[in-house]
Amino acid sequence: MSQSAPTASSPRRSLHRPAVLVVVSQHVEDAAALRSTRAVLVRAPHVELERLSRLDERIAAHLDGIAVAGDDGVALCHQALSPPSTGAVFTVIVRAIETHDAERLRKLLTIAHAVPECRRGVLSAFGWVSAASLRGITKSLLESPEPWWREVGLAACAMHRVDPGAAMLQKTLDDAVHPSLTARALRVACALGRIELRTACADAACANGDALTTFEAARAAALLGDRSAGITALHKLASSPGEARDAALDLLLKVTAPKDSLALLKALNAEPEAMRTLIRAIGVAGDPHYIPWLIARMDDLKLTRLAGESFSLITGLDLAFLDLDRKPPENVAFGPNDDPFGENVAIDEDDSLPWPDPQKIAAWWRANSARFAAGTRYFMGQPPTAVHCFSVLRTGFQRQRRHAAEYLCLLKPGTPLFNIAAPAWRQQRLLAQMSVTDHTP
Repeated sequence: MSQSAPTASSPRRSLHRPAVLVVVSQHVEDAAALRSTRAVLVRAPHVELERLSRLDERIAAHLDGIAVAGDDGVALCHQALSPPSTGAVFTVIVRAIETHDAERLRKLLTIAHAVPECRRGVLSAFGWVSAASLRGITKSLLESPEPWWREVGLAACAMHRVDPGAAMLQKTLDDAVHPSLTARALRVACALGRIELRTACADAACANGDALTTFEAARAAALLGDRSAGITALHKLASSPGEARDAALDLLLKVTAPKDSLALLKALNAEPEAMRTLIRAIGVAGDPHYIPWLIARMDDLKLTRLAGESFSLITGLDLAFLDLDRKPPENVAFGPNDDPFGENVAIDEDDSLPWPDPQKIAAWWRANSARFAAGTRYFMGQPPTAVHCFSVLRTGFQRQRRHAAEYLCLLKPGTPLFNIAAPAWRQQRLLAQMSVTDHTP
């Protein structure tokens, strides 16, 4: 990675000559578009940290071009807000933070509050800039009477691993008046590894809140070491369809012994409409006992790529690299297409996953199954340990890295949750610091 990337958010001098507006406008457009691309790639099944790093360098270069253009760059960023979009908000918020323009920042936060779909752009901008750029800004946000402003301040603290103080987090959890702010405080407690707030998180998981807040509370409690109230709440969320079901089941299977996960998997198997959830769950459960069943699912074109991903999550194999995949079938489309009148407009959930070759994979399993003990949890080819999970954080794909980050917290409660969506240079710096201490946080 280039040496300039870590300082991509530092102040720059403006041009001594007029900016070429068409060029600056292209910087604005490209920065916003790449921000939208990044939102997809940080959750993608085929993206490693190195690829994310290359994308981040491109974003930083466009932001550099906007910064060097001075007031012209700011003006063009504001023009891109009509209408406001996540990428455009990200770009203009970055400039407002870097120039410490409090009035402009206040107006932008007000816009984002009124247009909720733009809030991700605000939060990612606060995560993108350097911690030095936020001096004084975060403090004023945390002290604001506006819940949305406080939420932004808390998110900034978590993304830069700055402790806002246990008292502030505890007070926010105790108030529990604004669900979004409460959920944010729960995420921050989890992200920072504030183990002293474990009981408060567990209590929040038992409260009669909405499903998403309950999940955030249960997740925080579990990652901070609770194995009682938080786990009970996760069981409840995972037992019936709902917006938090898959995420609750994902975490629950990480803390449930393989022999005890059978009941959860059987319940899913009894729901024909939950087949995709079951396939994902088997990958997370990690028991190689189910691998023959996964291989059988690879004959179904609608399930084959998902089954291949779960197979890889257990065994650690890169199907494409090892030539265990096949060419995509012709004239088969499961995602969006070019027909403006078609009914199939949903994004393909399995996009970018390899198409596994069932025969090759079955042959590989016959030759290598003795290496895997049924009834043992495997994650990327090995039982999850701190050293192994750290290795996956360094070299794995984004979805695999997310699991590794959670395992590190479960293995050692109080470990800050590694942010796999942070700017790549910040992730690389943190991984280098972690490696000094025997691959554990």
